[in-house]
Amino acid sequence: MPESAFNYQDHVHKEWVDYNGHMNDAAYAAIFSHAVDYFMDYIGLDEKARESFAYTIFTLETHLCYLKEAHENEKIHVSVQLIDDDAKRLHIFFVMKNNHGDTLATSEQMLMGMSTAEGRPASFPESVSQMIKQIRQAHEHLETPKQVGRQIGIKR
Repeated sequence: MPESAFNYQDHVHKEWVDYNGHMNDAAYAAIFSHAVDYFMDYIGLDEKARESFAYTIFTLETHLCYLKEAHENEKIHVSVQLIDDDAKRLHIFFVMKNNHGDTLATSEQMLMGMSTAEGRPASFPESVSQMIKQIRQAHEHLETPKQVGRQIGIKR
């Protein structure tokens, strides 16, 4: 595994702040989307590798939980936990925090490995698969976050 754990960093840009005075919901989604791109680099699928392997990752499903407001210029950090995986899919869970350690939002996602040459799902390249295995081993002892597997509905 790389020397440091996955940590995507950004800050709340002025154009992301809405009429309520905090970061717009679409900006949370954009940050998590950028975190996926960064995660792809982290597991060995940077631009050069995507070209070389004719391979990429698509997002199949995402579930966002907005837990706390983020404000202009606030620094944000996104970590990842691998929940599950198979030969071509990743079930991952991102946590967005501020510099005070407050959890601002979470994003549970299902990602699918795709052959760009064939335009269809395909197993991860061997080097990527090995990196995923290392992450799995590092994360398998972690507790499943309470937001994983949530269902939207009105509790009665």
